[in-house]
Amino acid sequence: MNQPVVGFIGAGNMAQAIIGGLIQSDVQPQNIIASDMAEQALDLLSSQFGIQTSLSNSEVAQKSDVIFLAVKPDQLLAVCDEISKVVADKQPLLISIAAGVSESSMAKHLPPGVKIVRCMPNTPALVQTGASGLFANKAVSDDEKKLAESLMQAVGLTVWVDDETLIHAVTAVSGSGPAYFFRFIEAMAKAGLEQGLDEKTAMQLSIQTALGAAKMASNSEKTPLELREAVTSKGGTTAAAINVFNENGLEKLVSDAMLACSERSQELAKEME
Repeated sequence: MNQPVVGFIGAGNMAQAIIGGLIQSDVQPQNIIASDMAEQALDLLSSQFGIQTSLSNSEVAQKSDVIFLAVKPDQLLAVCDEISKVVADKQPLLISIAAGVSESSMAKHLPPGVKIVRCMPNTPALVQTGASGLFANKAVSDDEKKLAESLMQAVGLTVWVDDETLIHAVTAVSGSGPAYFFRFIEAMAKAGLEQGLDEKTAMQLSIQTALGAAKMASNSEKTPLELREAVTSKGGTTAAAINVFNENGLEKLVSDAMLACSERSQELAKEME
């Protein structure tokens, strides 16, 4: 079966990550085309991956079976207006990775029956370990859902949500989630520094510990709770640390932080309507 032509309108970091993942998963460079206002970004993509590039969004839309809308949220609706006529003629599958712009907002600037998948990726997609939440409108067929899923699996895990409002929860868990772990690594490294380790050693140990714990959780059939209990001997060193987290309300702190993230996501979506 012939590979679909995959277009990218916008050639920023996330688009570059997805393009790199697609090529690693054997999508042929000649079946990928990207546009951007920055010619330098297109030159980089062309030299690095050998894909087609264009300064014209309409040309990308005309040549593509699947179009990733990878522009900034405040540019997305203008892009939808720009490519609307081509979309009406070609009826491609649109995959938007722009945060905060609802399917209904996009649909107002596109022809009736447009096929839209909203995707909330995260920055570990840059190293092919991303986590993406996907929502499809009613015009998207099961085969097109499978296609969208296969494309995003090139940069990591994918999950589907049946209700678009759940994209806000996806944002709170995985979209913004990497920053939570970066913050925790910072705090661990600082605590190690305070206890006498040099800065480089404290940071190396904190990063590798986070990586190892995530890999264990990903590869093990045990739950994170079971893995934690396995290394938490009663009255031991780990238990002393966990008790401090519990006494200071770690679960509530995380819950409150993620709720704030979700609520801000909803606010931004309303501003984009």
